[in-house]
Amino acid sequence: MNHSVYPQATPEIARKRRELAPATLDAFKAFSAQVFADGALPVKTKQLIAVAVAHVTQCPYCINGHTEAALKQGASEQEIMEAIWVAAEMRAGGAYAHSTLALDTMTHSHSTTSP
Repeated sequence: MNHSVYPQATPEIARKRRELAPATLDAFKAFSAQVFADGALPVKTKQLIAVAVAHVTQCPYCINGHTEAALKQGASEQEIMEAIWVAAEMRAGGAYAHSTLALDTMTHSHSTTSP
């Protein structure tokens, strides 16, 4: 992680975060605990989803934290990499699918500008 762009999380930063909005932090932690609890999806699967989403949102803290959590839940390195490839395909697929907007604009622009 580039520490000049992404500073290391420290106890001081955590303390300041808590001081500035303690009730909101508590609510967020409770929400997070509920989301990542075992349910219809097992915790390992939820952590693999989180690893994939973290790569799409490009949050380095989330990538590190959820990769570590996935490993602790028994995910293999191969499962983690496969989840990352799913995220990469979905991101690329989104760009491909949204090309419809550009193609539609080009079609309509040509029809209005052509003699």
